[in-house]
Amino acid sequence: MCSLHFNIRKEIGAKLHNEHCYVHVPKPIATSREGKVTILWNQHVRIDRSIPNNKPHVIIRDNEEGKWRLIDDAISGDRNVIKKEAKKILKYKYLLTEIQRMWDVKAKLIAVIIGATGTISESLRQYLSNIPRMHEINELQKGRHIGRCKYTMESNNVKVLKV
Repeated sequence: MCSLHFNIRKEIGAKLHNEHCYVHVPKPIATSREGKVTILWNQHVRIDRSIPNNKPHVIIRDNEEGKWRLIDDAISGDRNVIKKEAKKILKYKYLLTEIQRMWDVKAKLIAVIIGATGTISESLRQYLSNIPRMHEINELQKGRHIGRCKYTMESNNVKVLKV
């Protein structure tokens, strides 16, 4: 997910602290140089009503066009990719409705679900086309596996060298 965040920031012209996506640490809030687009990382959405699922991984707010894109990702078992995608869509259904009602903008959910061995759903390409910049599916798959391996190694107290 960090590589996705890095590429979006790069595309909108937000300030980057690193040259490479593999050392990128997302900041909670990033704004484009013109102030037209804001990217929120792991932030709650402020709404009137109490909704349990109001913290997607990335929120892209296009202030000029009046569009919000909520991006949430997951790694799933290969057999469950489509089920997981449907679950994410249902999970954020009420949040999308509330955002549209309260902020008077168009809101869309982008579910980036990749199976444990790289399996993807048929609709992933369509979802990725709604995110600024071209995102290569094989790069997302590779990034997920590298991140998963790093997390597993760190949780098992294996020393991970910083690149």
